[in-house]
Amino acid sequence: MVETGFTPFNTMVDKANRLLKEIEEAFGWPKERRNQSYAALRAVLHALRDRLPVDEAVQFGAQLPTLVRGVYYDGWKPSKTPVKLGTEEFLERVQGDFPYAIDGGTGRLVHTVLDTLKNHISPGEWEDIKSSLPGSLAGVLP
Repeated sequence: MVETGFTPFNTMVDKANRLLKEIEEAFGWPKERRNQSYAALRAVLHALRDRLPVDEAVQFGAQLPTLVRGVYYDGWKPSKTPVKLGTEEFLERVQGDFPYAIDGGTGRLVHTVLDTLKNHISPGEWEDIKSSLPGSLAGVLP
């Protein structure tokens, strides 16, 4: 656990680190690749956020751990969403924002990150997200 000197901040950092660690474990990455797990999380969160209708994007964001929520909202322009992305465009967007090569391709990256996030979101919210996306893109979600 990181010690910031302020217990609520320690808890926020710990929750964010646990989420990143779960992504690393899913890929078999060592902790030294934390920048890569962060980049994966950020790329997938931003693509999903920009594809969702504004109300659904906000409801999803409200359930994220506090520090991850900041990453999620960073640079968001609600007036320019939702961006109409099909599955291929969604994957291309993530690939463009993720500067690393990945075994199994971008589809595996997206699935792994979303599967990890699913464990931190209520089942009802996850179903709302899936129902807010077109069928082909909803099929990418675990």
